[in-house]
Amino acid sequence: MTETKGKGATYADAGVHIDAGNRLVDMIKPIVSKTFRPGVITDIGGFAGLFSLNIEHVRKPVLVSSTDGVGTKLKIAFMMDRHDTVGIDLVAMCVNDIMVHGAMPLFFLDYISMGKLDIGKAADIVSGIAEGCQAANCSLIGGETAEMPGFYGENEYDLAGFVVGLADNEDLLDGSEIAVGHQLVGIGSNGLHSNGYSLVRKIFFDDLNMSVDDYVEEFGRTLGEELLQPTRIYTSAISNLRRDFRIYGISHITGGGLIDNPPRILPGQCKALIHTDSWSVPPVFSFIRKAGNVSDEEMMRTFNNGLGLVVVVKEEDTGEIVSRLKAMGEAAWHIGSVAPREDDEASVQFEGEGTEC
Repeated sequence: MTETKGKGATYADAGVHIDAGNRLVDMIKPIVSKTFRPGVITDIGGFAGLFSLNIEHVRKPVLVSSTDGVGTKLKIAFMMDRHDTVGIDLVAMCVNDIMVHGAMPLFFLDYISMGKLDIGKAADIVSGIAEGCQAANCSLIGGETAEMPGFYGENEYDLAGFVVGLADNEDLLDGSEIAVGHQLVGIGSNGLHSNGYSLVRKIFFDDLNMSVDDYVEEFGRTLGEELLQPTRIYTSAISNLRRDFRIYGISHITGGGLIDNPPRILPGQCKALIHTDSWSVPPVFSFIRKAGNVSDEEMMRTFNNGLGLVVVVKEEDTGEIVSRLKAMGEAAWHIGSVAPREDDEASVQFEGEGTEC
């Protein structure tokens, strides 16, 4: 190696601070350890996260995995300089996707990438991830914090999440047994969740020239507080239902809304008949529809419109399931049924006043 005189270039000179990363790991260890469930056999800070599978109670174990991000909802966190809620969104978007297949989450990994590592900001993000993991009964066993100078705008970052869950092959939910006559139960969302934010930001900030600090009477809080409302995690509610009721399929209402997501679980000969007047739509959706002059079809395809999940159940169980969900603190409604579908028909049909799609 060629000898250099004077002070040589360092990684820190290039914008990457290894010591700061080590301090972050030390700071978040007690936060992360609160999420550990039986099976975790390593602490964070190693090269990998280790989880021991205890599958004696599962006859035919299947590992179910998913990955997701938070999307441009992060822009709202940047604007508000609040970073303790988007981690909940990150967990929710992943665990809800495996839960609808009948899997219970085991462990979660995160990826946080920043232009310059801000320890306080990163710790806030991880605290949100840990809160989401605790709500989902899921262990946060590892992740990566990357410092990438020159790659992001000032004070910006990106997030990705990865979850692995366990199911019994005999208990997997794939919608294959859904049949005509089954009923649809909608479980309420927490608002926008983490979808449609590119359109949301265009309407509120470009077209209406609003600020995150503007108080909106319809919302009962500031615009920023409304838009940062975390995605709801449904693991406990669905686990409770499945103990006592036969569930035939669950659709997570994310990007694609009520038009594209229910067909992902419906057999080809079936369609979802959804009554649009059967549930309470949060004010944020009505505001967006009116202020942005957004069509009914675009609303249904872009947003969840107040429904985080659609659950397919037996007709005779419908009322009791709705009551059970409400007793658990969930908003729930009987929103429609499964009907026969002709070859040229759409897989979802909406009925209700003012519905065009």
